[in-house]
Amino acid sequence: MVALKSSLLLSGWTAAVAALPPPGRAPPCRFAPLHSQEDILRDPNQFLQDYLYWEGKFHQNDVSYNTANGMSYDGTQLDWKTGIASKKHDFSAASKESLQIMIYAQAISGSPEAARFLSPDRPHAAVDIAADIMATKIKTYLKFNETYPGFGGFLPWFNSASQDIAPTSDWVNRVPALDNGELLWAVYGAIEAMESCGHKDLSQLAAKWSDWLDYTKKTASKIFYAGKGRVCAVTTIGNQSLAVTSPGQTYACEGTATLDDPYEGELFTWWLHFFSDLPQEDQDALWEAKRAKLVSVEYEMDGVGPITVQEGYWFSSHEQWKVLEMPYYDVDIVRRVFTNAERVRTCNSVVIKNPGLFASINNITNITSDEIIGYISNTGIPSVSSQKKQENIVITPYGSYPTILINKGVGLAWVRNMLIAKKMQNTYGSTEATRIDGTGVSALLTWDSKVTTVAAVLGGVQDLVRTRLRRHGLYNDFVSILEREHSRVFTELKGEHVDLCLPEAHVPDTGLKDFTSCVASPH
Repeated sequence: MVALKSSLLLSGWTAAVAALPPPGRAPPCRFAPLHSQEDILRDPNQFLQDYLYWEGKFHQNDVSYNTANGMSYDGTQLDWKTGIASKKHDFSAASKESLQIMIYAQAISGSPEAARFLSPDRPHAAVDIAADIMATKIKTYLKFNETYPGFGGFLPWFNSASQDIAPTSDWVNRVPALDNGELLWAVYGAIEAMESCGHKDLSQLAAKWSDWLDYTKKTASKIFYAGKGRVCAVTTIGNQSLAVTSPGQTYACEGTATLDDPYEGELFTWWLHFFSDLPQEDQDALWEAKRAKLVSVEYEMDGVGPITVQEGYWFSSHEQWKVLEMPYYDVDIVRRVFTNAERVRTCNSVVIKNPGLFASINNITNITSDEIIGYISNTGIPSVSSQKKQENIVITPYGSYPTILINKGVGLAWVRNMLIAKKMQNTYGSTEATRIDGTGVSALLTWDSKVTTVAAVLGGVQDLVRTRLRRHGLYNDFVSILEREHSRVFTELKGEHVDLCLPEAHVPDTGLKDFTSCVASPH
């Protein structure tokens, strides 16, 4: 794929890439305080250009990925004082891979925003950067499949520091469905991008990825389907070194947890529905098994509401991941329900005087031990969640990504409101999270906390997946099932007249000092 360099640029295969603007002045690292909320609402583009420029600094070797094998790292910790990358998280998962691949898919499609993220100084190089990494990555995937055929093409959590990836110690002979569902549809969209460009080298690369993806269609039900519509959340593999069809190879659900949620786990359900060898009876059962958790609830607090929404697990923004990857918003009832969710997400923060938005995220750094205190899954909006016991003490910029998909200006206004807090910007873009009371931040960079937002700005891979579903004759079935399942539950939507809310509170200044490598310019 090295030969791809310059050939794409000379071919002029896409007008979008040819029309990319020339690189401009590099914005200051601590750019967020230079933009007002009013400026962003008037025209979000300048803030967005600055944001993408700095978020793109995360995309570099030994920070977010390994150039030797093309694979993602979970991320890296930051030095508490300087904000420079220190302790690398040299593990990753299919979910991080999905975000990485979504960015590359959009770059190959000619997105100027993806180019700003990947190569702001040489935007025309973004296509080559994306294609070269995808070429390296598929070699790594295939080598993994050869070494560990028991995974059937799917990925466990893995160590990615070495040339050849391997399962982390706690994922030997185990594989998750949810993360792999996210990966599958990202690759599906990326293949569409590579095939559509009309360039021979990219078409050949698309064929390699298609071979890998087609293999997962043959193994998905064998590994994850437990019958009667049940999908294993995590599957235990008898022997990861044996082929899927080897005598004595076994697969079984780990415990009783099944992937029956209406959140991001639904992506794997769609894969089984469309591409596995399940008979029609089992395809129908997949959706019947999920119905108990697709629930309509109403938000009402301090004069706001009632607003009808889909009940969340935590009502964390993380749960909306699926809308980055499939064209859910093409279905009117789904778009309206999810728009209501952003009314609730933004207005709830105003009601409780919260300066940001909630999403499952790493807790703050313990500056004595220089360790992240832990991970907070249970954070969201308890009143519209099935899980009521929550820790609503930390906010994160990526909590805004579902709002960006509904209204870019409002979503970015919330991003900006969190970025202006102390230590919330660094030389790799946004910082992971901050406590609401301003007493600490998570001095960390991860794909989840950064690139979900970037992917939302790019529109995820919804458009690419839509086009490919139509190409495969599957789009009408997708729309029909979504309309059927949601119309059963959401017979009346309240609160559609309510405006999305804008931030009013701010993270207080409690004496934290900005990272020395990224300080605000004196006025």
